[in-house]
Amino acid sequence: MEGATIYLILAAVFGLYMAWGIGANDVANAMATSVGSKVLNLRNALIVAAIFEFAGAVLAGGGVTSTIRKGIIDVSSISGQPEILIFGMLASLLAAATWLNLASKLGWPVSTTHSIVGAIVGFGAVGIGTGAVQWGGVATIASSWVISPIVAGLIAFMLFKTVQYLVLDRPDPLAQAKRWVPVYMFMAGFLMTAVTLTKGIKNLGFDLSFANDMIYSAVVGLAVALIGAWFISRIKVDPAADREFRFHTVDRVFAVLMVLTACTMAFAHGSNDVANAIGPVAAVISVAQTGIVEQKAGISIWMLLLGGGGIVIGLATFGRHVMATVGEGITHLTPSRGFAAELAAAATVVVASGTGMPVSTTHTLVGAVLGVGIARGIAAINLGVVGNIFLSWLITVPAGAALSIVFFYIIKAILG
Repeated sequence: MEGATIYLILAAVFGLYMAWGIGANDVANAMATSVGSKVLNLRNALIVAAIFEFAGAVLAGGGVTSTIRKGIIDVSSISGQPEILIFGMLASLLAAATWLNLASKLGWPVSTTHSIVGAIVGFGAVGIGTGAVQWGGVATIASSWVISPIVAGLIAFMLFKTVQYLVLDRPDPLAQAKRWVPVYMFMAGFLMTAVTLTKGIKNLGFDLSFANDMIYSAVVGLAVALIGAWFISRIKVDPAADREFRFHTVDRVFAVLMVLTACTMAFAHGSNDVANAIGPVAAVISVAQTGIVEQKAGISIWMLLLGGGGIVIGLATFGRHVMATVGEGITHLTPSRGFAAELAAAATVVVASGTGMPVSTTHTLVGAVLGVGIARGIAAINLGVVGNIFLSWLITVPAGAALSIVFFYIIKAILG
């Protein structure tokens, strides 16, 4: 196709910019609970994100990508004008990335999924026609934005209630923590391994039965629990600190668990949200190389590497702004509270990624943090911060759509 090299270069550059925006905004949400509860400092959070976000993106990031594209617009009517889809996807990437850049600078925790879906809808409406927008598919995706924070909030609420009942409300919370935290570690280890085996490894050409996946996941979960129990056994009791704050040593036990849930959350986020960057890239490259407009596009390993690398760079260079809002603004987090929020959010995101449903990590994690806050009483929540977060969510879709329309006409005028 004429101009294919230029399209490939622009797709890679805009895709990297979009991945950077995901790292600056959404990954900050994913790691904010760990930093806000003082379990990880910013440097250690970056190390965790670099390893597990990258692994999630590369191993398990392929499943969501076709949904991002297929469920939003119908491109069959422009089969004779493949360059329209290229211009539209480039505009969508640039629009979503620009909005994420602005929002991150202002410390607004917005949804990268909202951003890219809104941008694609904007391009589809003006570049192809409003009839090309699959409003039913958009409605299904939008419903997940409502469902996911509710589900995550309920899971987090129930998890923290079990922590309160089994550990915090007992006469000897430290002994109970040493008994029950390995069980929670098993859950986290099982969860992360299960998504890798059931979806991620298939992307690398391996295909195990579901029963074997569950067995291997259980074995890894058990190993994680045993290793965690060993680390917990080495925690020394500080009587003076415990007299000052009854749960000081207990929180140190939960801090061990929090590191594991931070890893799980980073892996889950990478597997789900890398699609927001590489989905449009795959579309552009497929059309540029073949000249054929199709509903699905193949994912090359270099695209996953590009997306994973961009996410990590975004967190390192710009993630601190949103991290401050989410990690400290909604409710006061301790390791036990942060663990419940992170594991609940990770469970929700991983299940969504496995089913191909693009969800917002922002909505999911905020829902989970709210669930933990509600478990302690509504007074524990900063309603002003939550109100601002909800308002930023409402702005994101129309902002992405408007920017996409502007960039579509500019790119079409320059390249067309």
